[in-house]
Amino acid sequence: MGMQPGGHLVAKTLKGEGVTHVFTLCGGHIQAIYDGCLDEGIRVVDVRHEQSAGHAADGWARVTGEPGVALVTAGPGVTDVVTGVANAYRAGVPMICIGGQGPMHYKGMGSLQEMNHVGLMASITKWSDTIPETRRIPDYLAKAYRIATTGVPGPVFLEIPIDVLMGDAEAPIPTGYRTSAKPAGDPATIERVAALLAACERPMAIVGSQLWWSSRRDGLQAFLAKCPMPTYLNGMGRGALAPGHPCLFTQSRKYSLSAADVILIFGTPIDFRLSYGADHVFAPDAKMVQIDLDGSIIGQNRHITEGVVGDTGLVFAALADALPKKAADRSEWLGRVRAEEDRKISRILESRDSNAVPIDPIRMCSELAKFVDEDSIVIGDGGDIVGTGAYIIQVHKQGHWLDPGPLGTLGVGPAFAMAAKLAKPKSRVFVLYGDGSFGLNGMEFEAAARQGIPFVGVIGNDAAWMQIRRGQVQLYGEERAVATALEYTRYDKMVEALGGHGEWVVEPDQIAPAIQRALDSGRPALVNVKIGQSDFRAGAISV
Repeated sequence: MGMQPGGHLVAKTLKGEGVTHVFTLCGGHIQAIYDGCLDEGIRVVDVRHEQSAGHAADGWARVTGEPGVALVTAGPGVTDVVTGVANAYRAGVPMICIGGQGPMHYKGMGSLQEMNHVGLMASITKWSDTIPETRRIPDYLAKAYRIATTGVPGPVFLEIPIDVLMGDAEAPIPTGYRTSAKPAGDPATIERVAALLAACERPMAIVGSQLWWSSRRDGLQAFLAKCPMPTYLNGMGRGALAPGHPCLFTQSRKYSLSAADVILIFGTPIDFRLSYGADHVFAPDAKMVQIDLDGSIIGQNRHITEGVVGDTGLVFAALADALPKKAADRSEWLGRVRAEEDRKISRILESRDSNAVPIDPIRMCSELAKFVDEDSIVIGDGGDIVGTGAYIIQVHKQGHWLDPGPLGTLGVGPAFAMAAKLAKPKSRVFVLYGDGSFGLNGMEFEAAARQGIPFVGVIGNDAAWMQIRRGQVQLYGEERAVATALEYTRYDKMVEALGGHGEWVVEPDQIAPAIQRALDSGRPALVNVKIGQSDFRAGAISV
């Protein structure tokens, strides 16, 4: 193979992993990698803030199922990407983050932007290290991919000093260095869980993000065919059941948890989303079965009846094989939960058709939902409005709903959208925005416009950080509600100035035409909708 520059060895190793796009903000420490990417046909996509480079790599993984790659320069380049990496870490998303560094032979002497990147990143990655010499670049990257994709997925960070990148070395590109095999669950435990399910009357399932990383995503359908039950999808699990599936429920989870006799929790920690396992949430005599790739969180916060360390899809398939051939009759239980579901949905119908001005948030989300077809990708980037939209907007496929996940990071929207559109150029890509979250990374519309990456953002603009403000007013009163009020700002004009298409909407019957014009523009677009307040999210916690 002969001697090659370090930057080219990085690109060749990435190319061997099938990488087609990397996300970056330029810096002198990492430009040698760009040069290698050009030779390998890898598109270098640049953003306006390194946080977005991290979010874009995260978003790429969520849409494709393969690790995304972020390249950032030393010092503030690394510190800026911390939020993006931390978000991926908490959500269990595989990412390769490569950071620059000053020359190895000046280590500790105070070179430009020198700092302890590896220590900084250690707490928010599965592995953080420095590549010490040029010839080691391929095998360090091989290890990075192995760690990022094994067990619970997550980000890794590799620092590459500039002299390592600029140096020449002869180094083979590794092959056969990682496996796609996942644990399928202890057979004896699978049999015991199957026996529980065969004997119960009122089972339910909560299915989370780990299903997306499984090679047997179809295992859920096979399982429900044998053992139908109310099923609730969250995170990257959304889209695993198409809208209209008889076992898919969205509005009645609280009721099911309070009435079920067996509760299955797949790939979801018993954290704030399940009230930390508090007794008042669960039926007193319910048997709890938790399935997770990480055995260390099974039984955290609540007593469990059975725990299965395994891949969600493979465990579904194993349970389907272990259950009796004839599907249990759960029609009465499903009917009870469907009645509760319909009762909850009836709360939405009046607001869905509301002609109120300012516009009802539910009406706005319902208008957006009309444009979400089978191939559409929807990104939630906000607080209150995304909490509303998540109940109303349904996607048809996994990998087509993206939200920050349990870290609750705002500002993911444009980077997720850019990555999604590049990964699936034929899909419509929508960002459901809060007006607060738009402000974090709104400049990315310039990057998207300049690089020809169209998507449509829809802002629910209520001139407030409403998810926080609502509780603040309740606790302290209107006169002491500080730092949560905004203005009805014309963010659409900002997007126009950045080369995109902008719309300002104040009447409900103008939402759909504005979204259609945004789609037809072929540019990054923003529909800025002036909305009012709603009681729909009253009582929702924000901590």
